[in-house]
Amino acid sequence: MRDVKVLGPGCKRCDTTIDMVKAEAARLGVDVNVEKVTDYAQIASHGVVSTPGIVIDGKLVHAGGLPKSEDLAKWLKS
Repeated sequence: MRDVKVLGPGCKRCDTTIDMVKAEAARLGVDVNVEKVTDYAQIASHGVVSTPGIVIDGKLVHAGGLPKSEDLAKWLKS
């Protein structure tokens, strides 16, 4: 199971990113545990200054704007 954290203040883009992660994981057949992180200290601890940010298994893979589906697929499979 992949541990995915979506970092952001709870904006529409952050919610959309969560939906995108879940949809891509379902399409790939990858089990994910998605956590929404809205605490600014936790967000900053990952070095994110532009949200939404995506952390997969402890590694920051994306920050700022909506991710591309093909990038999500690559990150979830690796």
